[in-house]
Amino acid sequence: MSDAKIRGQFVWHELMTTDTEAAAAFYSKVVGWSIKQWAEDSDYTLFMTPEGAMAGLMLLPEEAKAMKVPPNWMTYIGTPDVDETARLATQLGGEVLRAPDDVPDVGRFAMLADPQGAAFGVMTLVNPSPDSAHVELGDFSWHELATSDGETAFDFYSDLFGWEKTESMDMGPGMGVYQMFGWKGRTIGGMFTKPENIPGPAYWMPYAKVTDARGAAKTIARANGQVINGPMEVPGGDWITQGIDPQGAVFSVHSVTAAAQVAVVKKAKPARKAKPARKAKPARKAKPVKKAKPARKAKPVKKAKPARKAKPVKKAKPAKMKGTARKRR
Repeated sequence: MSDAKIRGQFVWHELMTTDTEAAAAFYSKVVGWSIKQWAEDSDYTLFMTPEGAMAGLMLLPEEAKAMKVPPNWMTYIGTPDVDETARLATQLGGEVLRAPDDVPDVGRFAMLADPQGAAFGVMTLVNPSPDSAHVELGDFSWHELATSDGETAFDFYSDLFGWEKTESMDMGPGMGVYQMFGWKGRTIGGMFTKPENIPGPAYWMPYAKVTDARGAAKTIARANGQVINGPMEVPGGDWITQGIDPQGAVFSVHSVTAAAQVAVVKKAKPARKAKPARKAKPARKAKPVKKAKPARKAKPVKKAKPARKAKPVKKAKPAKMKGTARKRR
């Protein structure tokens, strides 16, 4: 991959703090990082995932402490030419906080501030990683700039890194517009003008991807950190939690919805073509109704035989009289 392709990518993150051992233990619990000492410098610690090194951890430099810089996360943005980017940043109203310098076998870097005072790093890596829209657990999935002038800040970064405006969202009364940005058709972060009730300088906020931002909020409290916002559901169904670690560095975590965790969405199989409906069989012709057989003719009623004549009643014989005198001769 040519150096020009890293322009505008977020390529590294670094925590500068007052207690590296305590910070290492805290983030191991909250984000799930493991710890490894950098082979090139034992004073520099790497936050690791199975995919490799995700961020660095170091003591806050003495000169930063003298300037009352609090523990903080530094976000590094890729550029093909650190020196030219530093020069252009000053022309655009920014400031060079640390002049360009080399890290053997790693690359060249510088620390800058935008016109509103937000600090960030720029870096050219010797072996840059391929750009990918898919973010693994423990990597940084979102980057957010809270500033005093969102429009002016966007113009600065657009000139410096070629970022373009993508989606935007009205956050409601007193909050203004949340302007998202990216390039090549992909959104990589957002920026907004801080309300007056949020004190402090402008700052960059990287979001580490975790399994569950809601569960992370409970872990933060148990590990002596402080939750300052959230857990909160954001448009699209994802969740975020913003907090402060025990040393005072502000940080955020982000978890995606279950559907979005699928790295590759399988294409839906085309619906099977509906089989043509079978033609209805023609209805069978109704059988002709058989003609009813003519009713049988009723047989003539037989004439009744004439009643037999009653036999004449025989005349009764005269009754013999008993005990009468005989007739005289």
